Amino acid sequence: MATYQRMKGKRVLVTGSGTGIGKGVAMEFCREGADVVFHYSGSREGAMAAVEQARRDGAAKVTAIQADFRQADAPAELAAKAIDFLGGIDVLVNNASITMNLPFERVTQEQFDTLFAVNIKAMYFLAQAAVRTMLQQGSGVIVNTSSIHAFEACPEHSVYAATKGAINAFTRVLAIELAPKGIRVNAVVPGSVEVEAYYKIFANFDAEAAGKNIPVGFIGQPADIAKVVVFLASDDARYIVGQALIVDGGTTSWMPFGEGYRQPMDGQFGRGYVPGL
Repeated sequence: MATYQRMKGKRVLVTGSGTGIGKGVAMEFCREGADVVFHYSGSREGAMAAVEQARRDGAAKVTAIQADFRQADAPAELAAKAIDFLGGIDVLVNNASITMNLPFERVTQEQFDTLFAVNIKAMYFLAQAAVRTMLQQGSGVIVNTSSIHAFEACPEHSVYAATKGAINAFTRVLAIELAPKGIRVNAVVPGSVEVEAYYKIFANFDAEAAGKNIPVGFIGQPADIAKVVVFLASDDARYIVGQALIVDGGTTSWMPFGEGYRQPMDGQFGRGYVPGL
C-alpha cells in the first residue's frame, strides 16, 4: 500500500476499470487508502482480478459492479449500487469509454448513437446521480477522462473526437455550476497509453516504437494517468476547478510535419468498438 494514504476513508467509484487506464486509476485509489467500486461492462475477468489483488494488498473495502452504458438506466442503477456499497460517494471518476475509427462518410447513426451514449450520455447522468448524494454531504469530486483527440485531429475519429470535445465542455460548465456547492470537477486528458486493447487491435504493436513518436520518448502507462487523477481528487488540488489537464508526454505540443504525416489511415486502428483512450 502507498505511504501517503491521501485518500484514506474516501469512497470512490471508477467507471471502465476492468482494464486499461480505468483499472490503473482504481488500483491507485486502493493504494492510497480509498474504498473503491470497480465498474466494468464486459471485462469481468479483469475487474475481478483487480479486486482480488487490491484485497491482497490490504484494501479495506472494494468490489466490482457490472453495468452496460448502452442501456439508458444503467448509469443511475450503477450509482445506486455503488453508493449503497460504499455508504456514500466522495469521488466519481468517469473513465468508461469506447472508440472506433471509420471514414466520416461511412459512419452510421447506430455507431454515432452508441459512442455518444457510452462516452458522454452515461457520464452526464452518472454524474447527476452521484451529485445528488454529494450535495447532501456538502462535498465531492468528479474527474472525467477526456482524450487528446479533443484537441488534435486524427482522421477517421470524427465521432470519438466529438464525444471527447463534449466531455471538455461538460466539465467546464459542471465545474462552475457545482464549485459554489462544494463539489470540484475537472478532466484528465491522456495521450497514448499502453493498454491491453492496443495488443488486440494491432497484431504487431510495439510499445517502444510507439514511444519514439512521442516527444518524451516513451509511451505512457496507466499509472501515469492514475497518479494525476488521484492528485485531482485529493485536497492538494483544492484550487483546481474546471480544468482539462493534459497528460500526453508532449504530444499536443508537437507540430507533426514529419515523414508519413499525410499517409492514409483507413483501417489502421481496426474496426468495431474497442476501449477508448
